[in-house]
Amino acid sequence: MALKATVYKASINVADMSRNVYLDHSVTLAQHPSETEQRMMLRLLAWTMYADERLQFTKGLCEDTEPELWIKNYSDEIETWVELGLPDEKRLKKACTQAKEVVLFTYDDNPAAVWKANMLNKLFPFKNLTIINVIDEVLDAAAAASSRTMAIQATIEDGQIWFSVGDSVIAIQPDVWKTAVA
Repeated sequence: MALKATVYKASINVADMSRNVYLDHSVTLAQHPSETEQRMMLRLLAWTMYADERLQFTKGLCEDTEPELWIKNYSDEIETWVELGLPDEKRLKKACTQAKEVVLFTYDDNPAAVWKANMLNKLFPFKNLTIINVIDEVLDAAAAASSRTMAIQATIEDGQIWFSVGDSVIAIQPDVWKTAVA
């Protein structure tokens, strides 16, 4: 018998002073049976960091031609492509040719460090690519605070994020490995 996805609902309030974005948004997302709570919470953190009324969760793990999140314009062109994990150069090249902006969130400390050592220099030609690493300690704290119904508050200012899930507040300083060139 196949395992079913676990459905989570989150009411998200974002105050991003750096981008002047202030949103109240409700999302429903499915945690794939093979997905950890840490990865699922990284998807929510990524959503808050790039919050936009048009930012959508995609089929993600179930569809290898789509990112985890994206913003499409009215002409169905991809404006923002948000990827999670440690993809190969070919996948990132594809993303960078299809979208105006590509953001990669890496995680899983030890494999991410190896990936960075092997891949980062190869990715500098991709001018529209930003790479952000989130450490395991942050994702473990977020996963511990997660529940099937969550109230999330994210306050972002000067690269610092205060990410609260229920009564737990997590201070996050993402490690930006590469910044897109404007």
